[in-house]
Amino acid sequence: MAKITLVDDDENIVTSVSLALESHGHAVKAYYDGAAGLAALENDPPDLAILDVKMPRMDGMEVLRRLRRTSDLPVIILTSKDDEIDELLGFNLGADDYIHKPFSQRLLIERVKALLRRAGADGEEAPGPIEESARAVVRGKLTLDPARHDSLWEGKPVKLTVTEFLLLQSLAQRPGFVKSRDNLMDAAYDDQVYVDDRTIDSHIKRMRRKFREVDPDFDAIETLYGVGYRYREG
Repeated sequence: MAKITLVDDDENIVTSVSLALESHGHAVKAYYDGAAGLAALENDPPDLAILDVKMPRMDGMEVLRRLRRTSDLPVIILTSKDDEIDELLGFNLGADDYIHKPFSQRLLIERVKALLRRAGADGEEAPGPIEESARAVVRGKLTLDPARHDSLWEGKPVKLTVTEFLLLQSLAQRPGFVKSRDNLMDAAYDDQVYVDDRTIDSHIKRMRRKFREVDPDFDAIETLYGVGYRYREG
């Protein structure tokens, strides 16, 4: 169904995860260090990448940081349960999801399935007429085209990850209306994927930074402290 690149220096994890993904029809390419994994991701981009944090030659965070210079492909990070700093850093760098070790193969498959579906890379076509979520959104200087995963500000492209795009789409569809963090979680994540408030805040912070690289005066995403966020069209 999808091409997946797995980068982890633990041979047991590589073997078990590869078998689990392949049993669900995915094509998996595995690499055992960050440098080799980054080269593969850049030269032969997959539909989704799974990166371990602690690896030789180049750790997963550095792979993610360099990858995000040129690519918005979906990324799941693997980390130990105690590494909350890694988790926050990863979301700030543009990770789409996290799985804590040790994890069940069933959990991994569900997370992969959910992220591929959000990215539109699961090979399933939406039935019937075009839904609201698939239509282009134009709000002032902002243009979002879900069909092409294009985000433009005053006609200039802004590269967003899958999660960032879904969050911004949710806000921009109803400018002026406040979206709580729970609302935004529902828009960007499937029900079975739990994320906390810090995750949404990290995505919003990174998204603002990207738009300010194009327009230093960007202020369309407003924070209402203790309430949530809203998109201000102007």
